[in-house]
Amino acid sequence: MSLSDLTVVLIVPTGIGAAIGGYAGDALPVAKAIASISDRLITHPNVLNGAQLYWPLENTYYVEGYGLDRFAPNQCGLRPVRQNKVGLLLDRGIEPELRLRHIQAADAVRATLGLNLTDYAITDAPLEVELRTTDSGASWGTIGNPGSLLRAAEALIDRGGAEAIAVVARFPDDDDSIELQNYRHGSGVDHLAGAEAVISHLIVRNFQIPAAHAPALQPLAADPQVSPRAAAEELGYTFLPCVLVGLSRAPQLVTNRCPGDIWSESVDVAIVPYSACGGSATLSFSSSKTQIIAVTNNLTQIQVPPEPLGMKVTKVNSYLEALGVLTTLKAGIDFRALNPSLSSLRCL
Repeated sequence: MSLSDLTVVLIVPTGIGAAIGGYAGDALPVAKAIASISDRLITHPNVLNGAQLYWPLENTYYVEGYGLDRFAPNQCGLRPVRQNKVGLLLDRGIEPELRLRHIQAADAVRATLGLNLTDYAITDAPLEVELRTTDSGASWGTIGNPGSLLRAAEALIDRGGAEAIAVVARFPDDDDSIELQNYRHGSGVDHLAGAEAVISHLIVRNFQIPAAHAPALQPLAADPQVSPRAAAEELGYTFLPCVLVGLSRAPQLVTNRCPGDIWSESVDVAIVPYSACGGSATLSFSSSKTQIIAVTNNLTQIQVPPEPLGMKVTKVNSYLEALGVLTTLKAGIDFRALNPSLSSLRCL
C-alpha cells in the first residue's frame, strides 16, 4: 500500500435505530460515496445488506460485526478473496413453501450472478429465535437451539467445503406489533437486527469464517405508508440475495500475515454515529492512530458520545461533511485550512 492510499472503516451499529443505516440498506449510498474517494472501505453487513437489493463495490470489504471487533485490535487480519464458496444454512423451523422460496433465491444467484454455493444444510432442530428489546429501545434476541446452528454450520464446512456461511432462520411474525409498524414507517428500530447479530456472531466466533444472516418471514400486507428507507424489505419472500452477494467476496479472517492482507494499523479513518461510540471496534480504533469521525445527525436510540469515554474525535454534522474531511485527507490537506476562521499557532 502506498502512502497516498486511504483506508476507511464505516460502522453503523446494528439494532440501535440509527437514522441512517438503521433500516433496509439505507446506509449503502453513504458506503458508495465513501468507497468512491477511498482506496479501501471496510464495513459490515448492516451497512451493505438491502434485502434483494445490493451494489457491487470493488474496493469494499464485507466483514461481519464480530470479525470487525477482532480486526480492530489487531487480533486478526483480512485476506481478500476472488470468490468464496458459500454454504446455505436453513432453520428446520421454516415452513416447506417458505424454505423452497429461499432455495430458489439461492439457485437464482447461482444462475444469474455466477456465485459458488455448496449444497444446503437444514438444522436438526428448529432454532427457536426470540426477539427482545432493551430499555433504551435497542433490539437483541436469543436462540433456543444454538448447538443445532453450530452443527449445521460444521457440516457445511466439513462436508460441503463452505468458506462462508449464509444463515436463514425462521423469525417470529409480528405483523401487528407497534415496533414493526414504526420501523416500516421510518421511525423505529429494526426489531430483527439484534437477534440476527447474535446468530452471525456465534458462527464467526466458533469457526472464524465470514457469516451473515437473512430472516425468514411471511410477506407482509401492502402498506402505502412504508418509508423509502424500509421499502427494500417489501420486495418479496426473501432477504437472502444481498447476503449471498456480500459473503461471496467477504475477506477471510487470518492470524498469519501474508502480502496483500489488511491489518488494522493500515486503517486511516473510522466513521461512526456520534451517539454510538461505545462499540468494541470503535474503542479499539480510538486507542490507535486511526482518526475517528463522529457524525452527529445520524441519531440513534442509545446515548454513548465520545467525550465521556475520553475519546478524541473529529465531530461533523453529516456524512456529507465527513466526505469532505475524507477528501482533504486523501489530498494531504488539513481540513481546518478550509475554515475561514483559522486560528493562529500558539506556543506550547
